[in-house]
Amino acid sequence: MGRTSDNSNGGASAGAQGTRRQRRRRRLRKWLLWLPAIAIVFSILQVASLRFINPPFSSFMLIRTLGAWVSGDTGFRIAYDWRPLAKISPSLPVAVMASEDQKFAEHDGFDFDAIQAAERYNARMKARAEARGRPVTKVRGASTISQQTAKNLFLWQGDNMLLRWGRKGLEVWYTFLMEHLLPKERILELYVNIAEFGDGVYGAQAASRSFFGVDASRLSSAQAARLAAVLPSPRRFSAAHPSAYVLRRANAIQRQMGNLGGVDALQDVEDASH
Repeated sequence: MGRTSDNSNGGASAGAQGTRRQRRRRRLRKWLLWLPAIAIVFSILQVASLRFINPPFSSFMLIRTLGAWVSGDTGFRIAYDWRPLAKISPSLPVAVMASEDQKFAEHDGFDFDAIQAAERYNARMKARAEARGRPVTKVRGASTISQQTAKNLFLWQGDNMLLRWGRKGLEVWYTFLMEHLLPKERILELYVNIAEFGDGVYGAQAASRSFFGVDASRLSSAQAARLAAVLPSPRRFSAAHPSAYVLRRANAIQRQMGNLGGVDALQDVEDASH
């Protein structure tokens, strides 16, 4: 009789444990099903909040700081000082448009003509490098200002193929959200405030002070062009001590600024914001 009772109690206990495991699995599956919806809502709130809130930092700033600390440079600090677009020399937003995205006021976040042109150029460079038995050294990108803002604010850098494609997918999503939830002027304001213009130097005000000793509102056209000229590789090139390449690029940017109509190009951005 005692053994029968023990066996019955053991069977009931095992059954109860099995039921609890099933409930946990069901709860876990329920949460997993909800995760995509939660992520979508969270990302929408992230972007929508930027309409009213100036970001205290960006993903790139955080990653750069953590990287420095991990490498032992615990004294590393970023230079970042937010400025409204109205308190930044209009030459700078025009310069970054001339350098990075001349159709910024026209597209909805993606410049498909530039993407196709970049693909053709990169294919030629790859074929030429393979014919010479050398690695590809020149690659052209086609990211718009909206895409770069999305990446800098929310994502990461890196060459790992899997992470790169994952980042690209998220970049498309965040770019779509920014273009539909924020005015063009706000996107441009975000970009000139969070773009890295030197190692650990982010935004117009920090760059103006660090490299030229002036307030962002007093940047000249030539200085703005030099800042825009280093954007592809701000840790490699210097706006304060420009190489011959940076000077040539800055001169070309100034010519393109004129082709865009100078500071009048900002009127097109304002019109696109309404």
